[in-house]
Amino acid sequence: MAIDIRPITAAESLEYLRVLPYVNGFPQEEPEPSAWYAGTAAWPPQVPPSPADLERYAEELQADWIRPQAAFVDGKIAGGSAIVSVQVTVPGGRQLDLGGVTSTAVLPTYRRRGLLRKIMSAMLADCRERGEFLAGLSASEGTIYGRYGFSPATFQHRWEVRRTDVAFRSEFTDSGELELVDGVVAGEVWPVLHEQVRAQRVGEISPLPGKWDGLPSGALPADGSGRAHHLVHRDATRAVDGAAIFRLPWSPDPAQAGVLQVEAFEALTSDAYRALWGLLLDFDLTKRVVAARRPVDEPLRWMLTNPRALKLTRTRDNLWQRILDVQGALEARTYAATDSLVLDVSDDLFGSGRWRLDAAPDGATCTATDQSADLSLGIAELGSMYLGGVRASELSHAGRIDEHTPGAVSRLDAVLRTERAPHNAVGF
Repeated sequence: MAIDIRPITAAESLEYLRVLPYVNGFPQEEPEPSAWYAGTAAWPPQVPPSPADLERYAEELQADWIRPQAAFVDGKIAGGSAIVSVQVTVPGGRQLDLGGVTSTAVLPTYRRRGLLRKIMSAMLADCRERGEFLAGLSASEGTIYGRYGFSPATFQHRWEVRRTDVAFRSEFTDSGELELVDGVVAGEVWPVLHEQVRAQRVGEISPLPGKWDGLPSGALPADGSGRAHHLVHRDATRAVDGAAIFRLPWSPDPAQAGVLQVEAFEALTSDAYRALWGLLLDFDLTKRVVAARRPVDEPLRWMLTNPRALKLTRTRDNLWQRILDVQGALEARTYAATDSLVLDVSDDLFGSGRWRLDAAPDGATCTATDQSADLSLGIAELGSMYLGGVRASELSHAGRIDEHTPGAVSRLDAVLRTERAPHNAVGF
């Protein structure tokens, strides 16, 4: 069996696409309801791509923002994946290039032959050669990608609340105004709003080309989820400082009727945040509000007279991260405290090393060293902690970090801490 891992050519695009689950109809997600989906199904109904869709996908594969790789077995494509070029905001506000792993699959008849490991190794090496310090993905299954050094770095909640249970703790006078707009206006608003959000939110991802292209069409989805409605908040100067996309899907089941599903929500100011939720949680002729893709430190709960009114119904990891260059990544972010720590980091793919991190609120230096280590950990653990979403003490209690200097775990917690939990509403 001859195995070759390499980028595909334009002529091989259609063959490459046919190994991917969203084309061939094989499972592509764990059969559990996800926190990114506001509905009740484990996986939203998928419409098989038409021949015209496949031709369009094949054309997109030639774009400069996507780098597909395939595993050829005896000359035939048996598996594939791709890297998309995106950016992620890290503590301190810098937006780092990140290799986003997407569309990964091996045909069932070629499983358990090491093809996925070969594909992943080739793609991550390509990212590293291009100077990308980080790689990331959204894991379809929780047991697959840890073996390649990835680990959860951001998380999402799905929550719901009965409309009759909602009451805010204090009166609110909005200096701006809310407006229902059409998809054309929404298509103009969201790209600008997201750029403003990701400039200040650790963990947020830059959108892929065409992310909001479908908003102006206003097409009614075939899956019954309901037409998208667009709500924006304008400040006193008429500038948009918040927006929401929501749906009111019809259901023959009274238990599921009258549900308002919040599909997307962003607010730059507390006024916009409070005003948008104030309307969405008190929409006439609705019984329940469900919100997906919400950050784990959602402040709304603390604005309500009854904090139990907001009930978490699903929680799940979102961005899985893999550090490709320890020195480059640790020097690219800022830190919450000034300290020096020596980290012994194991990495099966790119080699282990011992690094001295001199961290400070205005930046850091990271240098290879032969000093005694304060802590030993794997590259996966470092990836989880890098954005501030997972604490070193959590991983230490789980037996995934070894402390050699007493107090070093607490010190690492202190330097990596971020004011808000990292969150990414946009994926790839």
